[in-house]
Amino acid sequence: MKLQSAEKLSEKRRWYDDACGTAFALEMIGERWSMLIMRELMFGPRRFGELRSDLKGISAKVLTQRLEGLEANRIIRRRKLPPPASVQVYELTKWGYEAEPLMQVLGRWATRHPGHDPSLPLSAASMMMSFRTMIDAQRAGALDKLVGFRLGDHEFCGHIHNGDFTVERRAAEGVDVIFTGAPEMLAAAVYGGQSLSQLQKSGALQVEGNRVVAKKFVTLFPLPEKLELETV
Repeated sequence: MKLQSAEKLSEKRRWYDDACGTAFALEMIGERWSMLIMRELMFGPRRFGELRSDLKGISAKVLTQRLEGLEANRIIRRRKLPPPASVQVYELTKWGYEAEPLMQVLGRWATRHPGHDPSLPLSAASMMMSFRTMIDAQRAGALDKLVGFRLGDHEFCGHIHNGDFTVERRAAEGVDVIFTGAPEMLAAAVYGGQSLSQLQKSGALQVEGNRVVAKKFVTLFPLPEKLELETV
């Protein structure tokens, strides 16, 4: 099916009679699943089946619709990988990648609410995005280390440097430490306060390499202080 142009899409789906850029942004990415699709693509191209597998609960029909909308609005694009892969993938455009700071600010803002539950399931890309968002530069200090992650079928290589955390979707080779397990188990160590030794002993999480670096790493991502909501 031929995609509609961005101009026609914005005309057809005008939600707000409002010239504010925020209103227009919501028209482009405010539908359910849209920003989560973008999150999954922040670390490189993904196939349709991979996106559907990582976004638990989304139907093939809805994923197709959201991909079409994001493509029409120039946020993502499709391309075919060269042989021997020769498969179609979706990836963010250069402009689409510019949305990462928006996601980080939104994520940090939302985690201050008492209703946020860090123990819920999350994807591997979500785990990496949370590290990009929550890294505490003061805690990281002068730490300069490579950290690998094998989370299910996903493999990432992260670099802590100058108080920042950068990460790529690639083989975790030549790193100081590697974490292997489900994203939820890594989150339990980083955000849930569970000890690495306990998680490793139970088999929920494997830690290979420099354990001093591993123990330091899980302390670098403090959640912001929760709001004290007024009682009614």
